[in-house]
Amino acid sequence: MYSRVPTASSKPDPLAVYGRIVARDRALLAVLAEHYLLSTDQITSALFDGRRTAQRRLTILHRLDVLHRFGRSTAHGRHGPLLYTLGPVGLQLHPTTYHDPDHPGARPPRSSLDRARRIAASSKINHLLGVNQFFTDLIATARATPGADLSRWWSEQHAATVYAQSGIRPDGHGVWTTGDTTTGFFLEHDNDTENLARVVAKLRGYERLTEFGPRYPVLFWVPTRRREASLLGVLAGLRTSSPIATAVHGPDPAGRVWTLVSDPTHRRHLHELPSDHGPDAATNPQRFDDQ
Repeated sequence: MYSRVPTASSKPDPLAVYGRIVARDRALLAVLAEHYLLSTDQITSALFDGRRTAQRRLTILHRLDVLHRFGRSTAHGRHGPLLYTLGPVGLQLHPTTYHDPDHPGARPPRSSLDRARRIAASSKINHLLGVNQFFTDLIATARATPGADLSRWWSEQHAATVYAQSGIRPDGHGVWTTGDTTTGFFLEHDNDTENLARVVAKLRGYERLTEFGPRYPVLFWVPTRRREASLLGVLAGLRTSSPIATAVHGPDPAGRVWTLVSDPTHRRHLHELPSDHGPDAATNPQRFDDQ
């Protein structure tokens, strides 16, 4: 019997958006799921060749409900950069994402808008942007440098969970690859808001970690030379199993900007810092394999 094919619906296809998400979009969504938010400039330097191209694509993703975006005023009353986080479609693709920078144990959000509100209202938003700037600068360097790669980028919550036995809470964890050299590190992004005694106290957890896990350098990324000199003065003579290095905020964290506390006579590139991935054992979860 002949069966008539019904006419096409005039309603938009709710699944059509998934066919419009390309590989670069998926890479962006994965970063936003782990690291909450990025600015237009950070997204541009990490994934695009030009700002205008990035802006056009981000506008499309926003209109397709893949991303949420919001702006913020600066301390001087000017409009700051647009900030992006997961929208309804993005959250559907990453339903188990981190959802609250201030309260990691909070209940999951009711919607992507609820999650975006938590991020926009977070007391840590400037700190998050500073940490993410460090890592997106590394990605930008890798894109322009043959043989270089940010092989791993974990958020505070990710690193704290994997190394929970030690009690560390770094602002981020990464593995930087240059040629045949892989350098793991833990980032402490410092804005000169904590007294130095509290900063130094963070090293206890890293010392515990060296007993069963990696011996990665702990990087103190500080805002001024004065802060760096004060920190180096406090750390001078301190004997630790983890290497400790300092540098001042700048656009090239992979460059020759790092001063080892154990050898402050000259500055080193990030890949020149001593790094040990630790034992290949159950006590060292998710050990980085550089083979």
